[in-house]
Amino acid sequence: MFEWKNLFRGMMIGISDLVPGVSGGTIAVILGIYDRLIAAISGFFSRKWKEHIGFIVPLALGTVLAIFLLSHLIKWLLEYYPQPTYFFFLGLIGGIIPYLFNKINYKSTFRALHYLALLIASIAVGSTAFFVERESQTLIETVTVSSGLFLFFSGWIASMAMLLPGISGSFVLLLLGVYHSVIHAVAELNFVIILLVGAGVGVGLIVSSKIIRVLLNKVPVLTYAIIIGMVIGSIVVIFPGIENHLLLLLISIVTFILGFFVAAFFGKMETGRNKKLS
Repeated sequence: MFEWKNLFRGMMIGISDLVPGVSGGTIAVILGIYDRLIAAISGFFSRKWKEHIGFIVPLALGTVLAIFLLSHLIKWLLEYYPQPTYFFFLGLIGGIIPYLFNKINYKSTFRALHYLALLIASIAVGSTAFFVERESQTLIETVTVSSGLFLFFSGWIASMAMLLPGISGSFVLLLLGVYHSVIHAVAELNFVIILLVGAGVGVGLIVSSKIIRVLLNKVPVLTYAIIIGMVIGSIVVIFPGIENHLLLLLISIVTFILGFFVAAFFGKMETGRNKKLS
């Protein structure tokens, strides 16, 4: 049975994957499906693939739909209203952090090692904000053998980041210098570039999902400490600064509050669902 509500969830993940600095993994955490997402991606490419098809297919469809249908809108928002757009995602992150701490019951499970891992993960992710060139990048429109291989491996590296909360696949593409080429390819339906990057993404998702699943099973508290640290660190990456414009600041505050309550709402929903299951 297909879980068609995942169509909406997939669209939210797809939207986040279009925004540099916003992680699809973080959105999956906010939606309360991160553990299932990792298990489904890992299990889909195994002999038990039938158990996961109902979850993963609507989610993947929603992600792809959002990327193709909303790429122009996201591009427009980031060009003309970057501050309110990023403040919405900052609100999402702020609203989900208390849920993450409660999910792992940190008061009774965290030790010094976990707080240290959280701190290191926060610094590691936050420091990437200082490495990126936000200037214009060379646009790849015609594919050669070398550029094709580069696009494939860029997709591979970015997809591994997509599954890690706090690390944005789009941000990795920006660091690698191919973000604008990929967004342009999606907007202009350049299927050669789309397929090359997509193939790299597919390979990266398979590999990284299996690694993350093992970590969640073997050392769940430490893994969640690192995840929480990554989410906290992403605040530094996403923060766009504050422009000297009162109306824009007020709009940004509103979008932040909206994002915060959206995340808190999903967190409460997931908490309620977990209590019913237990």
